[in-house]
Amino acid sequence: MKRRKLPIAIQTFAKIREEDYYYVDKTALAMQLIEQGNCYFLSRPRRFGKSLFLDTLKELFEGNQALFKELAAEKLWDWSITYPVLRISFGGGVTKNVENLNQRIRDILRINRVRLGVPISEGVADTDLASNFADLILQTQQKFQQRVVVLVDEYDKPILDRIENPEIALQVRETLKDLYSVIKDSDAHLKFVFLTGVSKFSKVNLFSGLNNLQDITLDPRYSTICGYTDNDMDTVFAPELQGLDREQVRAWYNGYNWLGDSVYNPYDALLLFSTRMFKAHWFETGTPTFLVKLLEQRPKFTPDIGRIVAAETLLSSFDVEHIPVEALLFQAGYLSIQGSRLISGRLEITLKYPNLEVQSSLNEVLLGSLSDQPLESGARIGQLYDLLHANDLTGLKNLFHAFYATIPHQWYTNSTVSQYEGYYASIFYSYFAALGLEITLEDTTNHGRIDMTVRFEGRIYIFEFKVVELVPDGRALQQIKDKNYADKYKGSDAPVYLIGVEFSKESRNIVGFEAEQA
Repeated sequence: MKRRKLPIAIQTFAKIREEDYYYVDKTALAMQLIEQGNCYFLSRPRRFGKSLFLDTLKELFEGNQALFKELAAEKLWDWSITYPVLRISFGGGVTKNVENLNQRIRDILRINRVRLGVPISEGVADTDLASNFADLILQTQQKFQQRVVVLVDEYDKPILDRIENPEIALQVRETLKDLYSVIKDSDAHLKFVFLTGVSKFSKVNLFSGLNNLQDITLDPRYSTICGYTDNDMDTVFAPELQGLDREQVRAWYNGYNWLGDSVYNPYDALLLFSTRMFKAHWFETGTPTFLVKLLEQRPKFTPDIGRIVAAETLLSSFDVEHIPVEALLFQAGYLSIQGSRLISGRLEITLKYPNLEVQSSLNEVLLGSLSDQPLESGARIGQLYDLLHANDLTGLKNLFHAFYATIPHQWYTNSTVSQYEGYYASIFYSYFAALGLEITLEDTTNHGRIDMTVRFEGRIYIFEFKVVELVPDGRALQQIKDKNYADKYKGSDAPVYLIGVEFSKESRNIVGFEAEQA
């Protein structure tokens, strides 16, 4: 197979098809959607190919057959009929306030009118956004004598732009609610509607009355509608995989799942092929500052973040007045689906980190938040790697003791997260997770559960944590021995090390660190 150009950050279907870029064919899924319904909503994380999919739909409805040569749609689509398309995108720029949003919407409607040659009707003011939008749909349908296609990209971005300011965010939400309500009222004039965004806001608060909107976010049939599957990587991108460790590619970037087949984030895959470096390509494009602030306000034991169990209703519950941490982590792409089960009609979902990129990057950010020392914690991650590589357990003790000692006194008095019971163990875990190591939490044995097991370079490290004020007579290392935790690994050739770590809330540091080989 010949190598093609990498479509990094390209959202234009025509450009990809005309200029010899790689393209993963999603047209079969597009046609399936069109055949089975007419009004859809899809939530996916940022940089996941939503805009490209919408542009593919646009070219399909406008009948640009030449762009679909050798794709699934080429022989299956009826090219004799074309439909007018309205494009609404809030992807560019940042919404400052309602006035700014109103002007943005007026500009979007005006651009569509100019492109389609549809002037505003007499008596309709362009400042009345709902009437303007409704008139545009009606006049477009009458001019082209075909029902209209409406494609809305980043429908939620104006709200997310101001999510840290609830007063403005609520005003923005109401403005968008008025705009989107036009879609329901214009149903007779519409052929197809597709809305995409990062977050799934409450239907009641944002899509009031739009009861024909079919949410395909967690539909297994469309789990791969955005992103690249393992098969896509091994076929379409086969020339780019040469020289890369295939298992490492999978561990670092695969794992996003919406109850169907797992996919890779396209941005990650393309940047890997371009740079040939295993880095946090996607994560580095947007620091989750709002998420970190939310986790500070509602502390979670960081090991628990990567193993959350939640109802589907909670993951779909997101609004300005109510933002569950679990929903934000899932919808933004920091957690993905590991498994699910149906209990009396209630879907229960188990979440996990999708891959090593997210696990390591998010925990590195959380380390800085947990200690108020992003630079200090970042520097010590590399030191931890060197100590593990040398199997220097004394150095490991000294590293963590020194780090806890550097956390400023005022941090403990000013931060609610530092008062959280799992605070010290959270820091310990996040250091290892930030290295992207293979970690098992609450590792089950026939005698109990190991707090944390870490595999590194053929060695196994068993950790037990204690807070001495909570368990004054407990010895962490002795518990590992008493419960024979190492027995689980005696059949393997890997050397096993037992490490008991004891913290003190009074001294705010490690007061016990014992280690020995099993």
